Amino acid sequence: MLSDHDVATCPSCGRPIRWAITARARRQAVDAAPDPAGNLAVHKDGTGTLKVRVLSPERPTLEHAEWQAMPHAATCPAPRSRTRPAASRPGRRAPARPAPWQWTR
Repeated sequence: MLSDHDVATCPSCGRPIRWAITARARRQAVDAAPDPAGNLAVHKDGTGTLKVRVLSPERPTLEHAEWQAMPHAATCPAPRSRTRPAASRPGRRAPARPAPWQWTR
């Protein structure tokens, strides 16, 4: 049974999400409610941390206490852009940094 104590809200759309940790130790937002159409298997480890893995051809079914979820990036109606703003205008070089200060003799 899932509890609501680890549910957060998406900063872009305001929908409920849960933060899980992938096998490569990265954070991934998943929809808070289980979804039978999802491609992720989520479970809570012994420390209470949500762990997530992709349902792959090698491991296509849920195991033990896992539940199926959808990645929130796939369902978010207002995703944030992942590109960074340009540091300078197009066609112009960024200003050079000054050299580190050194003693002179």
